Amino acid sequence: MKIVILDAYVTNPGDLEWGNLDELGQCVMYDRTSRDQILERCKDADVVLTNKVPFKRETLEALPNLKYIGVMATGYNIIDTVAAKETEVVVTNIPAYSTNSVAQMVFAHILNITLHVQKHSDEVHSGKWSRNTDFCFWSTPLIELHGQTIGIIGLGSIGMAVARIALGFGMKVIAYTSKAQMQLPKEIKKVELNELFEQSDILSLHAPLTDDTRNIVNAKTLALMKPTSIIINTSRGPLINEDDLAEALKNKTIYAAGIDVMSQEPPKADNPLLGVENCFITPHIAWASLAARKRLMEILIDNLKAFINGKPINQVNP
Repeated sequence: MKIVILDAYVTNPGDLEWGNLDELGQCVMYDRTSRDQILERCKDADVVLTNKVPFKRETLEALPNLKYIGVMATGYNIIDTVAAKETEVVVTNIPAYSTNSVAQMVFAHILNITLHVQKHSDEVHSGKWSRNTDFCFWSTPLIELHGQTIGIIGLGSIGMAVARIALGFGMKVIAYTSKAQMQLPKEIKKVELNELFEQSDILSLHAPLTDDTRNIVNAKTLALMKPTSIIINTSRGPLINEDDLAEALKNKTIYAAGIDVMSQEPPKADNPLLGVENCFITPHIAWASLAARKRLMEILIDNLKAFINGKPINQVNP
């Protein structure tokens, strides 16, 4: 069996072992693969492992030997799963490996925006505290989380982890979710979408990308929010209309945004959010802690072993 890894570097830049992958088949590894290299590199592959290299219908139909695609991520919208099923290619993903790391990044952004830790540290190192007349100073408003309302769109594993942390901070938690109120902890209140935008001091996005959720943050929904509100997105970039968010930030319709995902990655140099002062951007790293990537690698191997044994797990196109 031939196993081809198309974009190995982003998952494992060298700080992890690939486990016993070599024992499962002949393994060929590429750090990165462009779209025009997919067919040549996969023509003899039985198994392909990919993080962001896409497989559309025409690609799948051109690879008759392919039997399995292991997506090295939770989201699998890069794969045409309908075409994969029709061509009898099993597709699996890696669920829930990064829950704690992503929830941690949510609050890294929240705490950065509410307390501006790096900004104040930079000012201290530049000598501002040494020159200060008083025993302390602050350059921005300092916001306490206790008593603030966090609104969460999507209460999967990550959304629930964020809710639990928020409750630990003494925050009120409201959510827009397909779950019924009776399925939720009593501390979480289910609300309609407009109510969520209107009531949230902080809004955190944790929804999958669908036709219904694409651009769920737009000029209309942003206009419902408080001028002191904050938006956090560690989910999918296209949940936000980036032009509308840039305008809302510049016009002080909302206070700030912290985002780890964008509609195109890497973003183009003219992306409207780049250079916006109150928009804090990290380069899609919420998933990438060492602990999370270790779990990813373990599940990846388990998925492949299960497929080889004829009993696939974490299959997304049954």
